[in-house]
Amino acid sequence: MTTFKVNDISCNHCVQAITQAAQAIDPHASVAVDIASKTVQINSDIEASRFRDAISDAGYTPE
Repeated sequence: MTTFKVNDISCNHCVQAITQAAQAIDPHASVAVDIASKTVQINSDIEASRFRDAISDAGYTPE
């Protein structure tokens, strides 16, 4: 499981956009976005850097 801190998550639109970006990389990935803790957890066999890039391309700043 990969966890990113994404400080610019603020609403359900952010959750949807990040989830869609991650699942575009791996449609079978388990994606959990927590607005309160501003974290994204992705369970997938694909390398984390691809998800980081996808989240960045969606307009967010994963750490």
